[in-house]
Amino acid sequence: MSMSARQDDATAATERVLAHHLAAFADGVPAILSDYAEHAVVITPDGVHRGPVEISGFFEAFLRGVSPAFWEAFRIDRQIVEGEVAYLVWSAPPFVAMATDTLVVRDGRIVIQSFTSLSA
Repeated sequence: MSMSARQDDATAATERVLAHHLAAFADGVPAILSDYAEHAVVITPDGVHRGPVEISGFFEAFLRGVSPAFWEAFRIDRQIVEGEVAYLVWSAPPFVAMATDTLVVRDGRIVIQSFTSLSA
């Protein structure tokens, strides 16, 4: 398999994981966690969340903190997927002026994610 074909396969796999990850927010934390490798890390301005227990706590707190109006306002402003890396720029005005997520996907699971947001 050529390097280009491997890159295309990795991009397609990352796109599938990203699509599931975005849809999983409607189904709750267990669905969200199903996208993460056992050894995954989520890096935020507040620190590093390692493994399923800490990542679960991060998403539970996030979901508790948003109202239904947040989801109505949520939009993806830019999405780039290149190989194993997915990059999102999103917003949910007036709650979040801008946020970014970068995900690294290997073997069908998120292994690293970074997240930051700016309040409106």
